[in-house]
Amino acid sequence: MSDQDLEAGTAKVNQDFAHYEQVRKDQTYGLTENAAVDAFDENYEIKTIDMAAALAGGADAKAAFAAELGAAMEEIGFAVLTGHGVDTALYDQISAKTAEFFETIPKDARTPYLAARHGSVNQGYFPVKATTIIHPDLVEGWVFCRRAFDLDGDASYSERGYWPEAGYEPVFRQVVEAHQALVQPLMQAMLQYLGCDPHHYDSRLSASNFGFRLNYYPVLTEAENEAGTGRMLGHEDVDLFTILPAANQSGLQVLNRANMKWIRLNPPKGSIIINTGDYMQRISNDRFPSTTHRVAAPKSVKRLTEPRISFPMAVYVWEDEVLEVLPGLGDPKYPPITAQEFHTKITSKYYGDDYRDSGTNHDAGSE
Repeated sequence: MSDQDLEAGTAKVNQDFAHYEQVRKDQTYGLTENAAVDAFDENYEIKTIDMAAALAGGADAKAAFAAELGAAMEEIGFAVLTGHGVDTALYDQISAKTAEFFETIPKDARTPYLAARHGSVNQGYFPVKATTIIHPDLVEGWVFCRRAFDLDGDASYSERGYWPEAGYEPVFRQVVEAHQALVQPLMQAMLQYLGCDPHHYDSRLSASNFGFRLNYYPVLTEAENEAGTGRMLGHEDVDLFTILPAANQSGLQVLNRANMKWIRLNPPKGSIIINTGDYMQRISNDRFPSTTHRVAAPKSVKRLTEPRISFPMAVYVWEDEVLEVLPGLGDPKYPPITAQEFHTKITSKYYGDDYRDSGTNHDAGSE
């Protein structure tokens, strides 16, 4: 796609791509911040929840955490977590290592790892303006799925099959393992809130499929900042939920569908943002929304001279798993569908119609 076609994406709204969606999304929004039409909600505060007591294991504490988390997810689909047990120093280390990764690895060393579909997930390297075919995001990204990490004792594992330089995998594996330990407790809490068996998804998530993405937002030029092209387009995550440590720089905006105003989210250092995605909206029968968010330029002029770093982990189920509405949530609004078909139908809006899977899981279980 030409640069001219990509730039035209800044004028698009999400409903231009509604035919790709697999869950109900009535909201209409522009893909980038637009001062002429966007309104901001300066009063709404996304809930901050301490999960330390719940992780300690008491039944009452777990029930209290489930009530708080579930209410936040049902209301807006976002929450900020403290007391999660991950050392803040690790996040500082990973942020610095991400900057090093993008700032020192030569461009020609990245080419063999350009993003390609494996199962339902597009993993590998995304250059600036190449995350999607509908909008010129000003971010470099690199997606690593489970098999990029030596997590499962696979004798055939090769670090250089996924990583352009040796030595990075053990560093990033630390944060992946730390977040993997949170996956089941978070899912159990949300299921408990919905009145379902909290352990209904335990087996699906014991060694979960995930997409761990390194995001490097280069310093904006004055022209880019004035053009307002957007650092990452407005979107909803295609997953169960996303675990996102607070970034080193502001810019994350969340759409409050109750009043169609944007919330500037500035979580405290060391906290984790969690938000629900399309998988979760589908299985919760629309109880937990897949909430729109985007990344805009920071308001601080000083921050415009520094790159922005983030490293979200999107939590999936494996491609051959069937997504169906959870028991006890009323008449299902959606029929059962394999995760691979569901995922690729939606993400075809980003990668092109040939990305869509007809329903034959020829890559099921791969990443």
